[in-house]
Amino acid sequence: MVEVTSLGGLIVLICDVWAIVSIFGASASTGKKAIWIAVVILLPIAGFLAWLLFGPRATRNTA
Repeated sequence: MVEVTSLGGLIVLICDVWAIVSIFGASASTGKKAIWIAVVILLPIAGFLAWLLFGPRATRNTA
């Protein structure tokens, strides 16, 4: 049971880090980025899901 819980925590951590990196790369204002990062950090699962559905997207460089 401990292994399953640890795996779930690791998956949440990876998703949150991915969300934060993507938020940094978004074209949103600095204030909006700060709010999104705070939401993702304070509410790891709900914040990630909210960002996934409503958050700013990272801009892609098509070079």
